[in-house]
Amino acid sequence: MSGQHISITGKDGNFDGYLSLPPKPGPGVIVIQEIFGVNTWVRTVCDMFSRAGYVALAPDLFWRLKPNVELHPFFQEDFNAGLDYYGKFNAEKGVEDIQAAITTLRGHSACTGKVGTIGFCLGGTLAYLTATRTDADAASSYYGVGIDGLLGESGNIKKPLQLHIAGKDPYVPQEALTKIEGALKGKPGVEVLVYPGLDHGFTRDTDPSHYNAEGTKLAHSRTFEMFKKALA
Repeated sequence: MSGQHISITGKDGNFDGYLSLPPKPGPGVIVIQEIFGVNTWVRTVCDMFSRAGYVALAPDLFWRLKPNVELHPFFQEDFNAGLDYYGKFNAEKGVEDIQAAITTLRGHSACTGKVGTIGFCLGGTLAYLTATRTDADAASSYYGVGIDGLLGESGNIKKPLQLHIAGKDPYVPQEALTKIEGALKGKPGVEVLVYPGLDHGFTRDTDPSHYNAEGTKLAHSRTFEMFKKALA
């Protein structure tokens, strides 16, 4: 396993990404950032996937606002800065950048071809959109915010998709969850997975106030199981 920074060619210019390589070639995974940029935690997620045999790439999606943003949510100033970037972020352009990252990964010598996506918070919403707008082979969305307003695109979903939703997520209230379940449950290849009692950000182990080890283990095991089938 080795981590390195690479350049990704997008429609509007080049931007950076953190690439973590496994010991031998394997399928690809795009790791989609939260509102805090490609920080230490995002890089550890990439490294987790590369240890499991995946070629993992986290693209810098805030590059149009400021290249290489790296924030840490346990600092209030950083948390506020993340919210500011979130308010200015263009999701349409973000999805274009993710598609560029997918294409880059497919062309990498270490990647065997198929590429999935996984995202958290803002990245969870974008992971859902990769299932509706990109050629990703599978997508795993963790506590994405606002998906209930994007369900009109669900008819475009052709590949496996998991939505991991925290049962006590203040950003995904029960009304939103009900809409998501109503629109997606029973759709072939789509799983809506709810984690009762858990909060937004429950997989981020750098944040003890939200992290839940048991929930994280379960969610990641489900993602790995889906990727094993979809990206083989």
